Amino acid sequence: DVRLAESGGGMVQPGGPLRLSCTASGVTISSYLMSWVRKAPGKGRERVSRIISNGDVVFYLDSVKGRFTMSRDNAKNTLYLQMDSLRPEDTALYYCSSGALGHSGQGTQITVSS
Repeated sequence: DVRLAESGGGMVQPGGPLRLSCTASGVTISSYLMSWVRKAPGKGRERVSRIISNGDVVFYLDSVKGRFTMSRDNAKNTLYLQMDSLRPEDTALYYCSSGALGHSGQGTQITVSS
């Protein structure tokens, strides 16, 4: 079975960093376009970032540009999202996703609060 498993979420103070990971099992994701998506309470889903197979990031949501960095380690079958200078408005459930795979993870909660 294909599974995408996120980790690294938690509570952090404004301005702090967090690093999310998404590890795939049951499939090799190296050739797939992958995304980080977030869903905040009362809001629709937002694509945060998107990365192609060679590691080039082809999209960042405007509000996270310069603060978030997406990367992938194809040898580890894992995606990362380094989040710096976090803001309360970044509070959301974050999950990794691939339309081509037709799978998303269950997500990891990020709460930014003082």
